[in-house]
Amino acid sequence: MIVRHVIQFITIRQFPPADKSLPPLSKSRWWIPTGTKTLALINAANNSSTPPLLDYTEFYNSALDHMDLMQDYFNWQSPQRPGQFSYCQYPFILSIVAKRIILTKDSEQQMILTARRSLVAKVARHQAPQIDIFFLNIHVRRSHLVSDSLNEIASKQKDLKKKLKVSFVGEPGLDMGGLTKEWFLLLIRQIFHPDYGMFVYHPHSRCYWFSTDQEGNLREYNLIGVLMGLAVYNSIILDLHFPSICYRKLLSPPVVPDVDTADVGSVNTPTVDDLAEIMPDVSRGLTELLAYEGNVEEDMCMNFQVSLEEYGDVKTYKLRDNGENIPVTNDNRNEYVELYLDWILNAAIYEQFRAFYLGFHSVCASNALIMLRPEEVEMLVCGSPTLDLNELRKVTEYDGYKADDPIIIDFWEVLHSLSDELKKKFLLFATGSDRVPVGGMGEMTFKITKVTNKPDNLPEAHTCFNQLVLPLYENEDLLRQKLIIAISNAEGFGLE
Repeated sequence: MIVRHVIQFITIRQFPPADKSLPPLSKSRWWIPTGTKTLALINAANNSSTPPLLDYTEFYNSALDHMDLMQDYFNWQSPQRPGQFSYCQYPFILSIVAKRIILTKDSEQQMILTARRSLVAKVARHQAPQIDIFFLNIHVRRSHLVSDSLNEIASKQKDLKKKLKVSFVGEPGLDMGGLTKEWFLLLIRQIFHPDYGMFVYHPHSRCYWFSTDQEGNLREYNLIGVLMGLAVYNSIILDLHFPSICYRKLLSPPVVPDVDTADVGSVNTPTVDDLAEIMPDVSRGLTELLAYEGNVEEDMCMNFQVSLEEYGDVKTYKLRDNGENIPVTNDNRNEYVELYLDWILNAAIYEQFRAFYLGFHSVCASNALIMLRPEEVEMLVCGSPTLDLNELRKVTEYDGYKADDPIIIDFWEVLHSLSDELKKKFLLFATGSDRVPVGGMGEMTFKITKVTNKPDNLPEAHTCFNQLVLPLYENEDLLRQKLIIAISNAEGFGLE
């Protein structure tokens, strides 16, 4: 209640009522800084509680999404006015939507600056400028997708902050967004395939973690980091399944140090709960070890080694020098658990994650990252987990139909009756992605068009349904009962 009242207090001063009932700004300029600092104290107290008493989103002031966020960001970045108040100093109060706006605008300005430099360089060499200099143009062959992507990104490091455009060699077509999404989808699908040996899938937690095999090619790890950065900068949602500690490591530190040898991507004092997100069974074992009341050395017969299975092979590593001869006892079991956690989450994958970290920051190098929580980075990369079809319905455009037409009512009734998994499949079919962008489904563009004059290359409605829609779903009976009747009665049914 206190948090909500203070947020309202700040909002009223930031957006004063038209009746001028508030004191003049000269006498109430202290309201906003004082209210925000009060929230900062409560936020710090909340973060120190385990678990936090309030979700971090309770501190969001969504009304601030409508202010001049970039001016506030520039005030925060300006060294000429170091004492000036800025909401960016207190990023907990800015919603993920506001932070995305700042990050996107900042990236756009960096893209424009990079393109401008390319243009000036062209003119200086007396070369005719082309529109392509404003884009990061990726040309790849489907048969050599990973290698071509690696070569393209390696040769165009200076262009990574430009707008992304993808083309497949030998295939006509302009990239209006669809080819870019397809490139991300196919590339991630290949790199995460077990044959590549880069990431290990853990079925109990349904997430991927970095392989400890030191012989892995670091260029591919760097490529995945670049892909994540490009996705954030180009507002592409990726289907990635990393644990939350991955995003904490990406912000460790949030800005890349100048020194090449600096330690990056390591989390200080990882916990058993962090490991539980990846290997819940191993995490339970370590918890039981710490709580065991008997004689650990005699009953468990463990030493300072760790055995890990990846792709069917079990490998054993030492946690300490001569670890195979050092037994785990009641006295040193805490040290064993700490070394175990640090090895799994930091040391064993350090080089791989460092390449991944540097790839991400080669695109997303921005002071705006300092404002982000790990959960917010994950949302920017993977989208919102909430599927609210009512929000999508509110922003849907109709061409040739009306919202109260029977076919449209049937359409939304069918969608609402589907499970979340099937709703995601429909979203993938209709938009090219099964993820919801930051800000929710209300920010999506969705259009239902009635095709009255059917072109020759447009299949019959029932053919489109049988060949394209039906394979995406498992519940054929439900769809056939409601959807196919609506489609067959319509002159044409198209989804854009």
